[in-house]
Amino acid sequence: MTYPLVVDLARDGFPVSVTCRVLGFSTQGFYKWQRSPVSRRDYDDAVLINAARDAHGDDPTFGYRFIADELQLQGHVASERRIWRLCSQEQLWSAFAKKKPYAKRPGPPVHDDFVKRDFTASRPNEVWLTDITEHRTAEGKLYCCAVKDLYSNRIVGYALDDRMKASLAARALRNAISTRRPVGTIVHSDRGSQFRSKAFVRVLKNNGLVGSMGRVGAAGDNAAMESFFALLQKNVLDRQRWSTKQELHLAIVTWIEAKYHRKRRQRALGKFTPVEFEELHRLLEAA
Repeated sequence: MTYPLVVDLARDGFPVSVTCRVLGFSTQGFYKWQRSPVSRRDYDDAVLINAARDAHGDDPTFGYRFIADELQLQGHVASERRIWRLCSQEQLWSAFAKKKPYAKRPGPPVHDDFVKRDFTASRPNEVWLTDITEHRTAEGKLYCCAVKDLYSNRIVGYALDDRMKASLAARALRNAISTRRPVGTIVHSDRGSQFRSKAFVRVLKNNGLVGSMGRVGAAGDNAAMESFFALLQKNVLDRQRWSTKQELHLAIVTWIEAKYHRKRRQRALGKFTPVEFEELHRLLEAA
């Protein structure tokens, strides 16, 4: 029920007749509602629906849990169950698609496993995770290698290319090093050939980083990194058919920098975004 929205817009100077026409109902029905308003709960539901529509419109990938978090931060008081009911009623679904698997090439390890599925970190640049994903375009495949800081879940380095070579992984790692200047950081990966390559190992050693690798065929050994790629798959890769590699390249970079880092609040981070979480850490360290 969106009649309260008409009231709000009327206060801002929008004609009632125009607003009703745009929203798809009659002015007669609105004035009838004004003479005999609905219950307070129905009114509150309408306000929540309008706020939920705004949040979902800003990012259609948001499901009801993310919408509930956003509304709570805006000062709305409502249980997650209530937001679920209203989102279901208004069909505000997350625009997620089924994840497509991507191939892995396990091989003999060149490092021990220093993470052992303990995906926690007490400070920035303590543990980094890295992996490679791929996606098709009309021009062929595009590969993305990303490096994630386990402390804040921020993507600290990434590289994209149309070939999955060792240089792709090495370039992503160098990008992370240039922006973070890490010391003694553990860099954990699977046993893909790119991460076992001399080029990648050389970057680790030359910068004083510690390599770490999970077991063969054990996806859970790098699950925290795979969770990021699952989000990327759902929010970008599977959203449409990509005509060119350049188009997909731009979409991936834009989502990482503009949405994942700065808009996507994470419950594991206390409902902060990765950028907000790192800024909070910096302020606490300076205090």
